[in-house]
Amino acid sequence: MEYTIRIAVPRDASALNKLNREEMGYDYPQERTAERLERLLASTVDRIFVAEIGGEAVGYVHAQHYELLYADPMKNIMGIAVSAEHRRKGIGAALLKAVEDWALSDGCAGVRLVSGATRTAAHEFYRRCGYTGGKQQLNFKKMTV
Repeated sequence: MEYTIRIAVPRDASALNKLNREEMGYDYPQERTAERLERLLASTVDRIFVAEIGGEAVGYVHAQHYELLYADPMKNIMGIAVSAEHRRKGIGAALLKAVEDWALSDGCAGVRLVSGATRTAAHEFYRRCGYTGGKQQLNFKKMTV
């Protein structure tokens, strides 16, 4: 089955919420996903690309423009998910390529991403797509709400 890669639209909220829940383990309310999606679609630094098959979003990647004081600008992948049913069909690689093309057209030095330490299958996928690294980090956060 063929897929297309396109920019997300508000009607994708339900499918993206399902991907977040089922593929990434994030149980976030659908109505809040819809609100976030609308905000991110209006952003000048965020882009969300969707993989679509038969009118249904079966994968997505969210990336942001990434500016630092110590390196050239990059795009930062905030999340990527492809439904289990549609993996190993080139969709994930095509989503990464969409971000890479955006980075290139914006004059960025490259694309970065962070992946959880236990997601070894994802790490192998990223390596196959030409991503390198191995810098170990801890992820800290402090909730304010």
